[in-house]
Amino acid sequence: MHDVAEVTKESYDSCNANNPITMSTTGPTTITLTSAREYNFICTFGSHCILGQKLSINVSAASVAPSPQPTTPPAPAAPETTPSPAVPATPPPAASPAPTPMTYVVGDSLGWTVPPGGPIAYRTWAMGKTFMVGDILVFNFSNRQHDVAEVTKAEFDSCNISTTTTAPITTGPARITLSSAGENYYICTITQHCSWGQKLAINVTAGTGGSAPAPSSTATPPSGSAPPPSSTVTPPPSSGGLTPSTPSTPTPPPPPPSNSAPSFAVAALPFTFFAVAVALFN
Repeated sequence: MHDVAEVTKESYDSCNANNPITMSTTGPTTITLTSAREYNFICTFGSHCILGQKLSINVSAASVAPSPQPTTPPAPAAPETTPSPAVPATPPPAASPAPTPMTYVVGDSLGWTVPPGGPIAYRTWAMGKTFMVGDILVFNFSNRQHDVAEVTKAEFDSCNISTTTTAPITTGPARITLSSAGENYYICTITQHCSWGQKLAINVTAGTGGSAPAPSSTATPPSGSAPPPSSTVTPPPSSGGLTPSTPSTPTPPPPPPSNSAPSFAVAALPFTFFAVAVALFN
């Protein structure tokens, strides 16, 4: 159903598979990029190449890492002096770090081309991604074969660029920074490419940067903590007084004096008379 052939630039542009440089009919096919140059690949089956099953890439030579520079040892530190104690100052609340911009390669390995599956390919790629203001879109495409232009929704829906005021970017890879929130629309202006599905619509949201709110100056006591002691002291009850909340119980009167004393006095009276009588007889 498919194969992959490396061809010249002229064969790539005209979709001519007569004299391929290399050919592979067994998948998956692994091709090692052995030199820094432009590579062109097509599928030789039927009109697959004309329908967009083609790939052109530019390969750059690997950069050589710079040799490490000798480091100079740091100068000896001056002896530390004990600073005088200072009144600690409350630092201001730290600002929340701004989100790091993300870079998205449109279509990933497919790149920016006429997708074999039609418009669903780029809708599927954008699904589930969160695009923020400041993020970067990278459109990988072959020069003179494709371009990219930002258009309005009406131009996106109709693939009509006759009214657009934005010039397309014709050199790939194209890097576009998302500068405003809302719907963004991109198409290829090469004939019929937009109608065949080379179009992308994304929703861009604003960033969420900002400083953290300052702490409140009045601390709220945690729930369940004991209330502060009252500054009002309850006076002690006065002598002989009763606690208002406790009903008073009447004190029983003391028992009447015993009548044993009068009985003793009556009993002692005869004894007195007896003593007087004895005294008279003596």
